[in-house]
Amino acid sequence: MNKTVKPAQSIKGSITVPGDKSISHRSLILGALADGETKITGLSEGLDVMSTLHCLSRLGIPFENNDGITRVKGKGTTGLVRPEQALDAGNSGTTLRLLSGILSAQKFGSTITGDDSLKSRPRKSVIL
Repeated sequence: MNKTVKPAQSIKGSITVPGDKSISHRSLILGALADGETKITGLSEGLDVMSTLHCLSRLGIPFENNDGITRVKGKGTTGLVRPEQALDAGNSGTTLRLLSGILSAQKFGSTITGDDSLKSRPRKSVIL
């Protein structure tokens, strides 16, 4: 029996997940790359996640946080803008790795920096 799977035109729904750091980074990034508003509840407020949020903000993505709901105003995969200065990932290796992948597909150059600890870590796996 052969079955054909066809691409979806859109995905819509909601899920509830804990305020996990890894999920929070990815929720912010996926929301930024989506078209329209993404609502995130339970977002981790740790420094690493805030580094991702601040970097995305410098890339032109607006955020609002009210009553525990973070709203990401996504601009699609081509809606990011060239930052005026280097993006500061702080001490977040996750921010550095995930944004490097996203930024590599953009039509503008950018620089990601961080604290001394982040700058001293190996980055070969990111550039290969």
